[in-house]
Amino acid sequence: MSDFTHVYFEGLGIDFDLPSIAFTIFGHDIHFYGLIIAFGFTLAVLYGGRMAYKWCMSLDGMTDVLIWGTIFGIVCARAYYVIFEWGYYSQHLSEIPMIWNGGIAIYGGIIGALIGAVVGCKVGKINFQNLLDLGALGLLIGQGIGRWGNFFNQEAFGSNTTTALFRMWSGKIHDTLAESQALLASKGMEVNPDLPVHPTFLYESVWCVIGFFILHYIITEKRRFKGEVFLLYGIWYGLERMIVEGLRTDSLYIGATSIRVSQLLSAIIVAVALAFFIFNMVRYKKDKLPERLVVEPSIQGKYLFRNFKDR
Repeated sequence: MSDFTHVYFEGLGIDFDLPSIAFTIFGHDIHFYGLIIAFGFTLAVLYGGRMAYKWCMSLDGMTDVLIWGTIFGIVCARAYYVIFEWGYYSQHLSEIPMIWNGGIAIYGGIIGALIGAVVGCKVGKINFQNLLDLGALGLLIGQGIGRWGNFFNQEAFGSNTTTALFRMWSGKIHDTLAESQALLASKGMEVNPDLPVHPTFLYESVWCVIGFFILHYIITEKRRFKGEVFLLYGIWYGLERMIVEGLRTDSLYIGATSIRVSQLLSAIIVAVALAFFIFNMVRYKKDKLPERLVVEPSIQGKYLFRNFKDR
């Protein structure tokens, strides 16, 4: 198998060879997919550490959260994908650990990270609501960068389009669509392997980067209650995923139905996050928020915690 795939961006009038392997060390190939995921993870950790320092949160406690969140996040991201593709993996058990070939689910990773965060917060004595807000920004960094790993793997693309400016096509896209054409047709999606597709990885990456800057501004200048930024993340990301998931050709489905798992989950997340956000905003306006959720502005215009239990 070639280490390169030729990618065409018809709308931009460009094409080039795209490598999948960055370099080889001690006889092992290091893929761009893994490097990009690691880079996004590193930037998210650095951002979280910096903000935790400003918020006087225990860095030892944050380390506990990082360790537990990472372990549970990786395991659950893979488990989520494998569960909904069990028809394949039940016949290829040896491939389950091979996450470098793709096949991890962001929602599974988020669920795992939340489980790990609960454990880490208990061990490290970190305020859970504050951590959720920081974690939301970290997730947007990781997702915004990590989606480019999908580009190098030529996966997580959408249905056919002849009008989108960034429409793309490659031999790998052709082969993937040809292989899944019958399955997609049974789900109500007609695809043509010879036509370009939506770069859904790009849509999500841009959306997450924009979301990061918006929520970073809110968390540093306009944050009104603990957990607010996490709820806004759920609304922001959930809305995008509901739409973009409908374009994707690699969705996980509920059984034999045409219901996309991530699309349904996104709708639930948006509804629940929006309900909690409105509920807490009403209490905030009426000055009836419980003490554990309250933040207040300092004289510098930044937001500090009323209770410094995270020191």
